Amino acid sequence: MLIYLGFDDTDDHDSPIGTGRLVREFAKLLPEGYALRGIVRHQLPRLRDIPFTSNNSSACALIDMSADLSTDPLLELAASHLTTHCAPGSDPGLCMAREDAVTPGMVEFGKQATAAKLTQGEAIDLALPIELLGLGGTNDGIIGALAAVGLTRFGWCGRFIEYGKLRDLPDAMTVGDLFAAGIDVVSVDRDPLVPRPGDAVENAAWIRPSLWGGKPVLQVRAAGFGVWEPAHGKRPKAGHGQGARKRAATAPGIA
Repeated sequence: MLIYLGFDDTDDHDSPIGTGRLVREFAKLLPEGYALRGIVRHQLPRLRDIPFTSNNSSACALIDMSADLSTDPLLELAASHLTTHCAPGSDPGLCMAREDAVTPGMVEFGKQATAAKLTQGEAIDLALPIELLGLGGTNDGIIGALAAVGLTRFGWCGRFIEYGKLRDLPDAMTVGDLFAAGIDVVSVDRDPLVPRPGDAVENAAWIRPSLWGGKPVLQVRAAGFGVWEPAHGKRPKAGHGQGARKRAATAPGIA
């Protein structure tokens, strides 16, 4: 059974870590019978009247669990981790849903959240069949948490920040090495060729595959015949505790 766990609004301007790191640390605590499939980071809009710290991102953990186990311990563990480690000035939200319980309406909510302000009321109405918890502050994090679940179920949005041995892959490898790690490779050149298993992938010290078609897919560009490089690299850190500021909302129920 696949479980979606959405997290949002866990930090403030003094936080040493962001939501993605908090969720990665949570994944290390999973008990027997629960296994991490991956963690997907989602971008939400940086609009003037939406409060956020630096990048306005949410995250969704994909958890495989045995069908004979209850989801209650997972929800309790996630809520405890979030309330223990979120920043004092944050408005954390948590969303948990079985894969088959994520409705088309929730997916549409996630899509809308990437372009517009949404309200807590809208999130609560949609989330009646699943778990949606506000865990502090204004509870505005429930909006981004539900959006993270909807977008992950959509399958064509976000990037993996954790997946299998993603963080242990070498700086130089082959396309076949990525295939073996469960990551597809797609050229995004204007006139693309097809990356072949024996082709080299260079300058890959930082790779974060996109969520495309429900799978991790690394976008690459040609760096020579039979040689590829990741199309997207790591951006400079604007960072938590480095001058990032949480913007004030101009209306209630915005996230």
